Amino acid sequence: MNCWQGSGDNGGKTYGKGKKTIMLDEKIEKAQDAVEKAKVRYDAAVKELRVLLEKKDAQRKQELLKAVENSPRSFDEIMAFLKAEE
Repeated sequence: MNCWQGSGDNGGKTYGKGKKTIMLDEKIEKAQDAVEKAKVRYDAAVKELRVLLEKKDAQRKQELLKAVENSPRSFDEIMAFLKAEE
């Protein structure tokens, strides 16, 4: 038996650097799992945000169209106004 191995009473776990390496590997694995789960949540949140922004954009376009339809101004007058703001 070398100095890194324990006697049979500890379930065959190693001492010293071996145990630290195992503990570090377990921590790395847990951290990787946490990052993967966070990425899944992040991706879902980004997808939801895009959907919501698209809905808002569609609402604004509809609102603008209604404003143009209800305006006493002609299409050409409205376009001239919009182009003058550039």
